[in-house]
Amino acid sequence: MEEDEAGASTSSSSSPPPIAQLGYDQVLSILRLLPPEAVLSFAATCRAFRAWASSDALWEALCRRDWGTRATAALAERRRDRHGGGGGLLAPWRRVYAEVARLGALSARRVPVRGASPRPRASHSLNLVAGWLVLFGGGCEGGHHLDDTWVAYAGTGAGNRPPAILTWQQLASGTPGGRFSHSCNLVGDTLVLFGGITDQGQRLNDTWIGQIICEEPRRMRISWRLLEVGPLAPPPRGAHAACCVDDKFIVIHGGVGLYGSRLGDTWLLDLSNGFRSGSWHQIGNTWPLPPPRSGHSLTWIGGTRMVLFGGRGSEFEVLNDVWLFDISDQYPKWKELKYDLSSALGELPFPRVGHSAILALGGKVLVYGGEDSQMRRKDDFWILDTPALLQYESGSKKMTKKMWKKLRIDGQCPNYRSFHGACVDTSGCCVYIFGGMVDGLVHPAEAWGLRFDGHLYQVELLLHL
Repeated sequence: MEEDEAGASTSSSSSPPPIAQLGYDQVLSILRLLPPEAVLSFAATCRAFRAWASSDALWEALCRRDWGTRATAALAERRRDRHGGGGGLLAPWRRVYAEVARLGALSARRVPVRGASPRPRASHSLNLVAGWLVLFGGGCEGGHHLDDTWVAYAGTGAGNRPPAILTWQQLASGTPGGRFSHSCNLVGDTLVLFGGITDQGQRLNDTWIGQIICEEPRRMRISWRLLEVGPLAPPPRGAHAACCVDDKFIVIHGGVGLYGSRLGDTWLLDLSNGFRSGSWHQIGNTWPLPPPRSGHSLTWIGGTRMVLFGGRGSEFEVLNDVWLFDISDQYPKWKELKYDLSSALGELPFPRVGHSAILALGGKVLVYGGEDSQMRRKDDFWILDTPALLQYESGSKKMTKKMWKKLRIDGQCPNYRSFHGACVDTSGCCVYIFGGMVDGLVHPAEAWGLRFDGHLYQVELLLHL
């Protein structure tokens, strides 16, 4: 009897774990559902599992899951292009994922321009749509608004490198009317412009749709029309924050309203009618709420979530708080991500207003520039890591130091600036920055006490692919 029990015990202890009895494809289908940390833990259990968890197909699937199909496809073409069209040995996707996760540096250059260029400006909009940079409006020397539109072909971010020298083309002016501190977001390949301020100080609340019409060779035009939104619209404003959510909605928050008051309301534009019409309605008006502010950023981070950062408050204080907003619930709510400043000292960007914050590859919100309460402009780049942010939001306090990271910048770093325009290409690897107000501490102030910049910079994630 004892011998039988011993034999049964030995047989039980030597039997393989249930997962080892599954086929290779079945194991991969399970691993595709796990976070990268869990996949790496699985790989450490035995030699066979290590081989399965190192599969290039698995890590490419994880990249597509976490970064999106479009960005991963663009990055794949970029990898092939850097290795001579496929002749060289490509970096495995596991290494690519790790490179993006530990991103620590950027490379920058000032882009040479052939021919005429847009005049220096700030508080304009800059978008990259169908391979074209689209610049509209803004304010310039003397406090005047601009109503001009300029475009330059920069490529799609996939395959071949962008042109070494760009050529700006000026399109017809006057529609939409001139303004600065407006918002202009992409919904698919369509521009959605809202609000802004005229040089007479008038606040606007009109909504415009810009359809991109590409013409060969290397020419395009934009067909603008006023969007019918019905009787309800946000109060007039400028210097608000806005983002597009999942190519379906535009969400705006805050800004400067009538008589210079700071606003703290949140509105959603529903475009489910295919741009034939839209409807605005107010959301997220239950406590707690971000304090009223202007010159802040609102960045979509995937799914139904977005993150708000910084800005100037009602008492003209400059902020660096972080709020998360999720519109998946029937009654969307804001949540502030509070952290212990004593443990995070040196890990957080200083308060700022007039910065840019765009979603780059790997779920990283890239924050650049802005100014403080003394109007001192900044030239630093930070990343707010979305995966770490969401883990912190769910209760993991140890993620505080992983949420923010200051990046090194190589090459021709854009100088100190605020209220510039910024946009990112399809791959999420290449950011374009144009214009803005330049710090008078670095460049002597001109007649109006402000100096506007008119250069275009290209900033890339420094990845060793």
